[in-house]
Amino acid sequence: MGLGKRLPEFITGSSANKFTVTAAAAFIALSLVLIATVCSPISYFPLKFALSGSTPPEQTCESREQRSSYLKHRTPELPPYLLSKLQAYERRHRRCGPLSESFNTTSPLGTHNDSAGGDCKFVVYTPSQGLGNRILGLTSTFLFALLTDRVLLVDFSADMGELFCEPFPNSTWLLPGNFPFKSEENVKKFKMRHFRDISQNSAPALLQIFLQDKYNEYDKLFFKDENQGFVERVPWLVLIHDGYFIPCLFQMQTFRSELEKLFPDQETVFHHLVKYLFSPSNQAWGQITGFYEAYLAKAEERIGFQIRVFEPKQTPFTAVMKQITSCTQKHRLILPQSDEVTLRNETSKSILVASLSRKYYEEIDWMYGRRRRQSTGIAVYQASHEGKQHSGDNSHNMKAWMDIYLLSTSDVLVTSSMSTFGYVAAGIAGVKPWIVMIPDPYHPRGADEPACERAINLEPCFHFPPWFAYPDPPGTGGLVGRCEDVSWGLKLVGGHKTRR
Repeated sequence: MGLGKRLPEFITGSSANKFTVTAAAAFIALSLVLIATVCSPISYFPLKFALSGSTPPEQTCESREQRSSYLKHRTPELPPYLLSKLQAYERRHRRCGPLSESFNTTSPLGTHNDSAGGDCKFVVYTPSQGLGNRILGLTSTFLFALLTDRVLLVDFSADMGELFCEPFPNSTWLLPGNFPFKSEENVKKFKMRHFRDISQNSAPALLQIFLQDKYNEYDKLFFKDENQGFVERVPWLVLIHDGYFIPCLFQMQTFRSELEKLFPDQETVFHHLVKYLFSPSNQAWGQITGFYEAYLAKAEERIGFQIRVFEPKQTPFTAVMKQITSCTQKHRLILPQSDEVTLRNETSKSILVASLSRKYYEEIDWMYGRRRRQSTGIAVYQASHEGKQHSGDNSHNMKAWMDIYLLSTSDVLVTSSMSTFGYVAAGIAGVKPWIVMIPDPYHPRGADEPACERAINLEPCFHFPPWFAYPDPPGTGGLVGRCEDVSWGLKLVGGHKTRR
């Protein structure tokens, strides 16, 4: 209750006592807010909202409390050192973040240490591509913030506003909409610099780094150890990217030892971080659980197909389906119709198809659903089919987030090569996916290459590493290797042998 609201009748009294009563009521209300803030581990009712009377963020996150009932694979416990670092980060975020007093007196227009928030440093994440890419990019930026004692802020547009719960207790990770450098007329005032403009002698107040797929030779210098000392002196960093650059952090001596302490098992880095950061909002969770209970819950086994074709006009539908059926039959993910004896004893299955196109759902439904529904308990479903990816559309992103999380409830996952959407679903699920090699007109594969490969772990692929980043040499027990689905990409392999 805000302090400006009408007080209950038993508190009100005569005019002589009004001042005393008002003060007492204010004290009681403030005390209750403080107790709630300190005692509740997932309270989203910061003191600032109580005093201002404005609308607070969600007070509870239903998905965080309930998701273990839907995600069937048990998450490994957080390593103790990682847990302590996350707790320290949450304290720093409350002290420095947008709902703190120090943030309101901090300005990137000035220089480092010139304000009450001078010991706080920030990294602002700015996305530009689809939801899967954004989740990978934001996860990478958060780990960088964790390593460098920065506070992570996200510059979400309206199309991302209702997808996630706030990840950090009693605070927000959202960059305020009226923040000065979001205004075009203020950009010049900030003297926003790029790596190509910098002088190692003086650090700017704000540095913008562009790490997208076509980033230039100057921005790639961000991944050089010798430049991290300079980056450390910059109080405000703005990272514009949508990639999983964590493999490159592991190759930097600046961060390597700390990363190995945080993640003794390098094959669960993404799994731990994505589940910590991304919990569906109550609105999204209602849609996810509603579909799950209606169509997927009763099956003894759930199989998820995530099908992404980047060049649909140049990639024949039949060629894609050939790869999918070759994969499922060779590895007996779904038994063929001809195996009648085994089919009689087959467990009930729900098959979820996540694809922008309706055609793949209809074909899989005909192959595995309609032809066999009378003799087996197989049913095929699709939650959405948008036709194409829509940038800047909150409704589209909500459906995409619903598809990702529904896929993550699967016992078996079949995903598409190069698809960040599939990486995220597998990471949340804790299930190593079968990656179907979708035909690509620009990067054709040999005729003898398999239709799919089982991922060696849950780690995504960094599609566009800088030219100077190579896999660790074979036989050295290195942590970084090539990806199963992108021959030029890098991923954490934890000592596994991968293509070099």
